[in-house]
Amino acid sequence: MDYAGSDATAPHDPGPAPGAAPGPGSGPAPGWQTDLSRAPAATKIVIAGGFGVGKTTFVGSVSEITPLRTEAVMTTAGEDVDDHTAVPAKTTTTVAMDFGRITLDADLVLYLFGTPGQQRFWFMWDDVVRGAIGAVVLVDTRRLADSFAALDYFESCRLPYVVAVNHFEGTARHSPEAVREALSLEPDVPVIAMDARRRITVVETLLTLVGRALETTPGAVSRAVHRAAPSAAPEPSRGGRCDGSS
Repeated sequence: MDYAGSDATAPHDPGPAPGAAPGPGSGPAPGWQTDLSRAPAATKIVIAGGFGVGKTTFVGSVSEITPLRTEAVMTTAGEDVDDHTAVPAKTTTTVAMDFGRITLDADLVLYLFGTPGQQRFWFMWDDVVRGAIGAVVLVDTRRLADSFAALDYFESCRLPYVVAVNHFEGTARHSPEAVREALSLEPDVPVIAMDARRRITVVETLLTLVGRALETTPGAVSRAVHRAAPSAAPEPSRGGRCDGSS
């Protein structure tokens, strides 16, 4: 993302949403971490979007563990490949994925997987998306076209998704209705205005996605949410892998 800072350095933030898990070191551990007889309900969420749209910041702002990042320094060799005109301060880029975790609503655990944004890394998406119950597509209104590939991908997968408009400082604000029209989204696809640096807006976005997934694919979500074994992986979505294999 092209701006520094997060909730760790943002004193104006009102704090986590009611029922959300505390940040690292800010409160008691979730019940399933201290009581080994309790199995968490684990689900997988994908965070996608174009280059420099804020996926790494999104995961880092909300993760209750130190997020796993696969950042590489950007070099002059990539200037002709990655257009970072809108994010001139960006010096690193995700080359594999971001990974984080957040506990919501007692024993509901969301595992967050951020996809790489550059086209040359899209071959990894099928593996990253496998088993997810839904996706958050981050959008920068200055570069709406950069989100088309992710939107088309999840449409083809029939994987539930929400659109999160990440507001960058110094840019014009647009209503969710205007963004929906510009992206030609279906009326039932949620569009949320948020700031990836603020934990509470990230939590609200994730809750909206979980609700969307429950409405769209209740069977797949229920199998993932009510699984007894904590080490078991979530069931694939109804669309399976986007390359057509099962």
